[in-house]
Amino acid sequence: MTRHIAILGSTGSIGTQALEVVRAHSEQFVVEVLTAGRNADLLIAQALEFRPNAVAIADESQLGKVKDALWPHDIKVYAGNDAIAQLVEMDSIHIVLTALVGFAGLAPTMRAIEAGKHIAIANKETLVVAGELVTKAAARKNVALLPVDSEHSAIFQCLTGEGNNPIEKLILTASGGPFRGYTAEKLASVTLEQALKHPNWTMGAKITIDSASMMNKGLEVIEAKWLFEVGVDQIDVVVHPQSVVHSGVQFQDGSIIAQLGVPDMKLPIQYALGYPQRLQNEFPRFSFMDYPELTFEQPDTKAFRNLQLAYDAIAEGGSAPCILNAANEIAVAAFLEKKVGFTQMSAVIEEALAAIPAVQKPSLEALFEIDAQAREAARNAIKQS
Repeated sequence: MTRHIAILGSTGSIGTQALEVVRAHSEQFVVEVLTAGRNADLLIAQALEFRPNAVAIADESQLGKVKDALWPHDIKVYAGNDAIAQLVEMDSIHIVLTALVGFAGLAPTMRAIEAGKHIAIANKETLVVAGELVTKAAARKNVALLPVDSEHSAIFQCLTGEGNNPIEKLILTASGGPFRGYTAEKLASVTLEQALKHPNWTMGAKITIDSASMMNKGLEVIEAKWLFEVGVDQIDVVVHPQSVVHSGVQFQDGSIIAQLGVPDMKLPIQYALGYPQRLQNEFPRFSFMDYPELTFEQPDTKAFRNLQLAYDAIAEGGSAPCILNAANEIAVAAFLEKKVGFTQMSAVIEEALAAIPAVQKPSLEALFEIDAQAREAARNAIKQS
């Protein structure tokens, strides 16, 4: 069956790679909606190639430019975050790929779930912030949450066919980023330019910084808890510098099933969009001869405090992960603007967590308010640093 898809965040790293998958499987996928944040030029180019029903750009100042370019081609053009959230409800859409960065992905994801659309979820922050609400809504609407993160895709693949076999442990692998082995003292002098050079993966700036600080892995721990319905004490993080073993599952008999492959995000994207089929492709193939040594280490949560902060937040529960995520988004933005140092990001997050009491079982509306409060607390922490 041909699947009609919406790609939220089509101009970002995940979005552009998703369109490569669509291009290679034009008989399988039809693009119904494309959305972007500010990159009007790339959005226009994508729309002219894939001819979606509609596009939306979050930056409303770009509406005229996009509309002028696409109006002659009978492509509807909208602007603003509200428009993006509304477009996912279109009857013609089968699956929504949420590749937006950060908290911005929550509202359209919830709207898509309520409209009965299956979700290929690359926006981990949605589950970090509102995991309980999202998973309950998905179950109620009989909507599939198909993970796109390479680690969660790996776990999802390992669980396929396992039925009700109890999970003993999830094993999330982490590359360790560019600063693996650094002490806390050495991390304090890390530069922005160094942090943006990931050794294995090509990603957007925000995710690259999160990976370097290991906050990305912390967010993935929280995401895994909700996706796979396990306790946080059942999730282990293992540093694996080669990024070949993407993650694994240990079952109650002690057996471990892991998924391996070269570091290439197009594979988990294709798996999510095509599930349950495995579509043929020309992606690079993994060979054990190219990787004669695969190594594994314990993460250093004292040097990389963000990972421990994430574990602490999910242990506290309620709105604590929302506060963690909001403060991290502000801290990373400040680091990208060279307003704070690398290790100061953890301090900013810690101050925000301390400043705002966690609320147990918050509503969706409450989470939006808590997110705003946490951002303000993080900004205040940056001003005082």
